[in-house]
Amino acid sequence: MNIKSVDLKISAVRRSQYPEENFPEFLLVGRSNVGKSSFINTIIERKNYARTSANPGKTQTINFYEINNSFYLVDAPGYGYAKVSKQQRKKFGLMMEDYLTNRPSLKHVFMLVDFRHKPSQDDVLMYKFLKHYNVPVTIVATKSDKVGITNQPKQRKLVLDELDLVVGDDFLVFSNITKEGRKEVHDKIERTII
Repeated sequence: MNIKSVDLKISAVRRSQYPEENFPEFLLVGRSNVGKSSFINTIIERKNYARTSANPGKTQTINFYEINNSFYLVDAPGYGYAKVSKQQRKKFGLMMEDYLTNRPSLKHVFMLVDFRHKPSQDDVLMYKFLKHYNVPVTIVATKSDKVGITNQPKQRKLVLDELDLVVGDDFLVFSNITKEGRKEVHDKIERTII
């Protein structure tokens, strides 16, 4: 995939603010500090387009990145960050539920988990939440460059066992350092938007 253009079209907090074009949408979800901004920058082949933050839980909006005037990468707020208030967590839940139930242009979800660790309870809940809405999901295990080659099969089994992937959902390892997994993500998007 050749990335010709990238535009942060809108940062939305409610449905009325979502883009009106019916471009296919690819939602990104994951815990705070799992590396979503780095994932976006790697996928769109730009260095610091999506801002990475030293403060987890910074993203409070749903951000729509228009790519090649043909599809959106949709970045959701990170979940599972302890310092976020209960009220903010509830707001996030409602915002996500509204998006998942009322967005026919949503085609696929990339759910990011940290490959170094067992998926958290929040990760398991998010995966179940997505499956409740029958959305196809690719589990993206980030920071693979920090897991030794000999440990990768064990970590892969740990992630897959914990999430209990539904038949048809994918798993891939990803690194913004080595670019491992970028081609697979590009291929998945291209196959979906054809």
